[in-house]
Amino acid sequence: MRPAVIITGMTPTELSTAPAGFPDVAASFMLDGPAGKLEAISDVAEAACARRGVAVICHPLTIEGGSMHNKVVTMAERALRESGLDTVRFNFRGAGESQGDYDKGRGEGDDLAAVVDWVRRMRPDDALWLAGFSFGSYVSIANAVRLHADALVSIAPPVGRWPFDAVELPRCPWLIVQGEADEIVEPQAVFDWVETLAHRPELVRMPETSHFFHRRLMDLRGAIKHAVHGWLPPKRHA
Repeated sequence: MRPAVIITGMTPTELSTAPAGFPDVAASFMLDGPAGKLEAISDVAEAACARRGVAVICHPLTIEGGSMHNKVVTMAERALRESGLDTVRFNFRGAGESQGDYDKGRGEGDDLAAVVDWVRRMRPDDALWLAGFSFGSYVSIANAVRLHADALVSIAPPVGRWPFDAVELPRCPWLIVQGEADEIVEPQAVFDWVETLAHRPELVRMPETSHFFHRRLMDLRGAIKHAVHGWLPPKRHA
């Protein structure tokens, strides 16, 4: 992952306003959220492969140390950016420089909605993709319908730990990647849940893969890029 730059030369805690447009280089900044400021990083695809879409990526559980700098999150961001999408990662309330307190998924869904609102104002004609890892996959799945996501990427969705049965599930193109040696999310619970869904996501099972994809991050990158290739929006500069 290329390091983000702070577009005004200020630290995240000093920043008070979002950029006036979607930055054309990697940038970190603060966005207005429902519980205060949200720390965010955007990045852009190489011009030769750029597509008319933005992916917003959600991180794992804040109270267990999750943040937008998690290695699985940054690898998912890299895979989607290399596929041609511009990207936005952000810290949920209570993580990093983001203000507010952990809210058991409810407020975090509103944080995601605030980031999506900014993306849509900056890029009103672009497709919106949502992605998430672990808790972040729950938040992105739970809010995909209300946010009208055009595609969804879910890595190790915590089935059995969060109330997926109460969620309105999306019908957009949807990828689930699950490690078969996950020590936090029960892999068979995920596989069984997928079998019950009326709109079946594409499921990638990764053998000998733990929850945090130790030694398998490059395989995760390849799996995402391969799976989403047919869903990508048109080229930005066609």
